[in-house]
Amino acid sequence: MLKQRIITALVLAPAAILAILFLSVDAFQLVVAIVMGLGAYEWGNMSGLIQRRMKLVFTIIISAICVGLSLWVPASQIWQQGQLHDVFFWILALASLWWAYSLIMVIIYPKASGFWQQSHLIRNLFGVFTLVPTYVAIVTLRSSLFDVDSFYGASLIFYVLGIVWAADVGAFFVGVKFGRTKLRPNVSPGKTYEGFAGGVAASLAIIAFAALHYQVEAKAITLHIAIGVVTVAVSALGDLNESMFKRCAGIKDSGRILPGHGGILDRIDSLTAAFPVFTFCYVVWMA
Repeated sequence: MLKQRIITALVLAPAAILAILFLSVDAFQLVVAIVMGLGAYEWGNMSGLIQRRMKLVFTIIISAICVGLSLWVPASQIWQQGQLHDVFFWILALASLWWAYSLIMVIIYPKASGFWQQSHLIRNLFGVFTLVPTYVAIVTLRSSLFDVDSFYGASLIFYVLGIVWAADVGAFFVGVKFGRTKLRPNVSPGKTYEGFAGGVAASLAIIAFAALHYQVEAKAITLHIAIGVVTVAVSALGDLNESMFKRCAGIKDSGRILPGHGGILDRIDSLTAAFPVFTFCYVVWMA
């Protein structure tokens, strides 16, 4: 298992880095749409779809929405005079509301969950709210100031990846060593408040480095840190959200496409929340 995880990581990590750094925005949009399409197939597993053709239909729907958005809002029109296109802006705004609602779902689970647990349609609709904004957020960040500095948007993506991964590592080690108080035992018994605090602490190192790298003004430091911490917190929500849906479906992994890692959604669950919320905050307060 460990050997498989290492091999998979050694193949995927360089490919992801090269795609983020060197693909044109148009090509990058297509790659992200493909990833979201694969994630949609796995979401079918979590939403209780058993028949393969139904999961393929949902995959086609998500892929078509992403490709349709790329045609509706071409790369050259995503940002106009420093303003994000209205379609992308409102998708990100609605995504932030979705994650606020998801927080309530996780907190009260399993109470008041009957109406969506019994409906494949609603659970797949939740998948649309999760996957499409992730596509929009990643493309929005990558295209930011692309004409001025083609690597600026890539650095924003790496920033989100960095603070989320730092939080994951910090939460794991602190949780193993000091974890006592369960965060949401009905959803994910392994996560603790102590681990969550350790994750936030670990991410602060990346947040501080980014503040220096981007030469954030002193008066904006507090806002920069606050957005970073919110991003880390909501990334934990993304993880809990997927755990909740997997628990409802009675499965351990979202899929088996990544040897040793499970499914794509198992790897990006926290990012599906972190990217849209961070991007919305970036557009409103930082861009």
